Amino acid sequence: MPGDGILILRAADVEAALSAREAEVLEVVRRAYEEHARGGTSLPHSSFLRFPDSDQDRIIALPAYLGGDFEVAGLKWIASVPANVARGMERASAVIVLNRRDTGRPEAILEGSIVSKQRTAASAALAARVLRGGRAPAAIGFIGCGPINLEIGRFLGVVWPEVDRFLAYDLDRSRAATFRDRFRAARPGVGLELAASLDEVLAASPLASFATSAVEPYVDDLEVCPPGATILHVSLRDLAPETILAHHNVVDDLDHVCRARTSIHLASELAGHRDFVHGALGDLLLGRIQPPPEGERRVIFSPFGLGILDLAVAHRVRRVAQEVGAGTVIEGFLP
Repeated sequence: MPGDGILILRAADVEAALSAREAEVLEVVRRAYEEHARGGTSLPHSSFLRFPDSDQDRIIALPAYLGGDFEVAGLKWIASVPANVARGMERASAVIVLNRRDTGRPEAILEGSIVSKQRTAASAALAARVLRGGRAPAAIGFIGCGPINLEIGRFLGVVWPEVDRFLAYDLDRSRAATFRDRFRAARPGVGLELAASLDEVLAASPLASFATSAVEPYVDDLEVCPPGATILHVSLRDLAPETILAHHNVVDDLDHVCRARTSIHLASELAGHRDFVHGALGDLLLGRIQPPPEGERRVIFSPFGLGILDLAVAHRVRRVAQEVGAGTVIEGFLP
């Protein structure tokens, strides 16, 4: 945006710009991963702000630059407070700042949690499609019944609309029931079963998604899963390091995911190397490497969540909003 103004996009503006555009979001996320694999990005490590009175609450800064057709820099500032759920609020809240590459000046501020959910879901659905060679699973399971898995379910429905069996499990039964009702409302005519245990979900699901608030691993093995199952390990800290080492592993960025006490990080410390990681999703998309071979071993996708994905989706949101005149421009915001 030229001049001294800045565009403000509220949650309603972001939702409107993304409405019924799941295929576009999948496409911009794919392009962002490919640009990263080509080296056309700058991606410093995320910075974690933690608090002395909590091991769960945190606020994370994700700065990034995404080149190629995007040419945008920016920052996502996202808070995660699990106790918000009991307060009737979503766990995560965020803002995204977009900066021009040529001048460096900020030109837009967006509500960021909607973008964050959609880029996370698109990343998971894209990885599932690539790792399964496009083959639809007979059933899809969800461990953790929060907004992230709900969004992942919606994007998986775009990738595989023919899948009609879903299972879900959460430690909080009322939360699971709410998830079921919202899932059915979003996917009329498609059923979702509430499982009595984690193992029940894993045993029935060739594709399963972990999206929990776990801070320590609690899954010691995946032997109950069907051979060759695909595990979307979105929450990153559910699987014991021995479990990680026993199976094929694909990540979004090895350097980023191998820190902050993720399961991949713990596995690298246990093994003393990172050779157990098959490769990165961007290289798979570009055909530089092939998916892990089919067989007994499961395939685990562990995405740290890259700031370039937030920029890619936010960049698209801003363009759509500007085309329809949405948002509020604050003139004279910059000196």
